[in-house]
Amino acid sequence: MSGDANSKGDEKKMQYGMLGEESLSVTEKLDKYTGEVTWKYLKSHFETGSLVYVDPALSITEVGEAFAADDAARVKAWRASGDVLTPSAPHAEYWEESEERFCALVVSPFVLMQPVQVLRD
Repeated sequence: MSGDANSKGDEKKMQYGMLGEESLSVTEKLDKYTGEVTWKYLKSHFETGSLVYVDPALSITEVGEAFAADDAARVKAWRASGDVLTPSAPHAEYWEESEERFCALVVSPFVLMQPVQVLRD
């Protein structure tokens, strides 16, 4: 196998970046680009393929940090376990009908999403 980064079997580096001022720490940038949203906001990101679902068992901030740090091994492990996935059409159809709210975190070019956990009595 050649040393060419595009050779079959070689993993390409994830090219993620954080939006915002360079003077902010990664954690400050993650906080700045995190917020509660509805499906209506997320739908366009789903349609462009940039939406990533994060299981509620994980910390969305921790996942965002891994994306921002280009930690391909951790992201790959979460994807393999199903804890991080790209939503499919049935997900979108369900969320279109629901009134569920989500925590969204922008880690360009992706938007991470996670259901807001509602405390029940």
